[in-house]
Amino acid sequence: MDILWFGVLAVLLLGYFALEGSGIGLGMLLPVLGRDQEGRDRVVAAMAPFVLANEVWLVAVAGVLFGAYPRAEGEVLFGLYPLVVSLLVSWIVRDAGLWFRRRLDGRAWRAGWDGAICLGSCGLAFSWGAALVASANGMSITPLGLAGGAAVAAALAFHGWTFASWRLPGRVTGASRGTGALLVSACAAAAPAAALLAGAAPWLLERTAPADTLTVLNLMILPFAPLMVAGQVWVWRTFGPGRAPERIPSFF
Repeated sequence: MDILWFGVLAVLLLGYFALEGSGIGLGMLLPVLGRDQEGRDRVVAAMAPFVLANEVWLVAVAGVLFGAYPRAEGEVLFGLYPLVVSLLVSWIVRDAGLWFRRRLDGRAWRAGWDGAICLGSCGLAFSWGAALVASANGMSITPLGLAGGAAVAAALAFHGWTFASWRLPGRVTGASRGTGALLVSACAAAAPAAALLAGAAPWLLERTAPADTLTVLNLMILPFAPLMVAGQVWVWRTFGPGRAPERIPSFF
């Protein structure tokens, strides 16, 4: 069961970067892809239907880390406390921008929340990069984390650009990208996390919860995994290219 739960953690973490990485990248590029208010509305409309479904993967990562790797969870939270706070604050700022930008119609109001989306997305990207580097460096936060943050930010920005070209072909980026290009950019976005997991596997496996705990997790969590995957498939099939491209959910 140790290998099973490591596989579950890996799938969830890589899935988060591959899926939500596009939204983070779009948020970073919002001022570039949306040169006016109408353009920014179009970009947010492209990402909005996917945001909540994609963020579920990160919530699931936290749940698996807490349940299957309690010792590792404590060490990560303690060792990376400043970066964990930065991630949470950036997440809140980005999502607040998405939730509040359409509560009023004033240009200044929307522009302010669009700035929050961009700022929060940049904070997420750089914090994730620094956290991945620090985790690989024995939970030590060093200046090297800045390079890691820049690398992850570049990968997520590339993924966001490709997603925009796939979701709104020829309308935002001036180019059209197919599903194959989106898969390539998704792999690029998930590659840093994959490298960390490959190196950290022995460390994580040493900190796996007792077999009785894993058995309980098997009964409580695994039966719901197909529902999460099915929901994700439904979202991507429903809001893919050519399907309601202008639709902006009421809560965004």
